[in-house]
Amino acid sequence: MIPLAKKATPAAIAVLRQATAIWPKRKKASDGLLPSKAHVHQNPNSDHNSGFAVDLTDDPKNGVNCAVIYSELQKDTRVKYLIFKGKIWTKKTGEHVYTGINQHNKHLHISIQDGCGDDTSPWFGWMPKLKAVNKVRAAVKPLPKKKEAK
Repeated sequence: MIPLAKKATPAAIAVLRQATAIWPKRKKASDGLLPSKAHVHQNPNSDHNSGFAVDLTDDPKNGVNCAVIYSELQKDTRVKYLIFKGKIWTKKTGEHVYTGINQHNKHLHISIQDGCGDDTSPWFGWMPKLKAVNKVRAAVKPLPKKKEAK
């Protein structure tokens, strides 16, 4: 059994943050980092348990097309394996049928290689670069003094 992490790796967190930055209206219903107790019981060797996995909700309507992401992330050296729509891909074995209980029809599972947990470089590098947004500066001014009642 993989020891249970208290928090997800920066790389796993970066997947969700970067996805939201690129597709701010995306649905997040099937997003996931750390496992529930039921998940740990069902799959004690999941990379979610160590914080080295992330689930990204498939939402093509709002830009998150996990079929495309599944294909593109096969080129990313940080990826240990990917699961989506009943298929699993690893660098060693390529793509084959996934036989787990959850076929990952509503989300893409991304497992991250050991040693890559701190790498937060872009996960969606094939996407156009985001434009920098100017930060709004808010001036803090004291409220006018209330007039005393006579």
